[in-house]
Amino acid sequence: MAEPVKHEKEIAAVRRADGESRSLAASLPRLVLEARRIAANVIHGLHGRRRAGSGESFWQYRRFVSGEPAQRVDWRRSARDDHLYVREQEWEAAHTVWLWPDRSPSMAFASRGARDSKLERTLIVTFALAELLVTGGERVGIPGLMNPTASRSVIDKMAQAILHDDAVRPSLPPSFVPSALAEIVVLSDFWSPITEIRGMLAGLSASGAHGALVQIVDPAEETFPYSGRIEFVEPEGFGMITAGRAESWMTDYVARVALHRDQIRSETGKLDWLFTTHTTSRSAAELLLFLHGGMMVSKNGTRVNVKAGRAT
Repeated sequence: MAEPVKHEKEIAAVRRADGESRSLAASLPRLVLEARRIAANVIHGLHGRRRAGSGESFWQYRRFVSGEPAQRVDWRRSARDDHLYVREQEWEAAHTVWLWPDRSPSMAFASRGARDSKLERTLIVTFALAELLVTGGERVGIPGLMNPTASRSVIDKMAQAILHDDAVRPSLPPSFVPSALAEIVVLSDFWSPITEIRGMLAGLSASGAHGALVQIVDPAEETFPYSGRIEFVEPEGFGMITAGRAESWMTDYVARVALHRDQIRSETGKLDWLFTTHTTSRSAAELLLFLHGGMMVSKNGTRVNVKAGRAT
């Protein structure tokens, strides 16, 4: 009896994968166009930020990061105190921004009050932010999927990398070691356990990198507008639960969401990371402006204008 069950599961998995990939492929051209339109509108209202050039002139000294080749150490400068320093050239100081769009099954959700599904909104903002950053002289990559690039066709490269990705789609980015000057932006619904989020933050910030967590949520996930007998299906394989009177769950639900966010805000606050929430009933341009403002850095790499906030 085990073989038929196994076969049915395989068929179901293939159907889900086929439907999801076709839906994503069909929607990507629209998402790309929308991202470019938003980026073009935003970029007209922004002042350019100090960018590193492509030359060989001296830019600054920075602390040596464990794991770098020892030949990068400037021993003359390091001899002045108890730390090791690297002499950076202008091209090395070009900012690298890692963007992680959560494409796990839970992101496909969209209620009637939403402009886009969580996945669509996440991809739109990711693409638009990438275009803005590359226009500003930065390099942009996706952890485990696309190496950092400063190509003006960054959106096309991202779209192609996503379309050809047949790996399991986790909610949180894979473990990797970004450089100390790197910035990481994670866009997800962040319904993962706080222990997993805490572990992710610890790994990404260990080298000194900074970043932002952006919680993308549907309006129904904010207000819990359900009543009567409702069956709630967990899209990532954790089963189904039935509420006899769903309206009686609202108070506890709202309290648990608030607690979860407080926990995330506490973890990001310890590291001077940005945390914000964004509802898909709002404009994508609002979130893009908020993120761009929060990612402004001074020429010596010190973060400025970065405060925990909310881009609803």
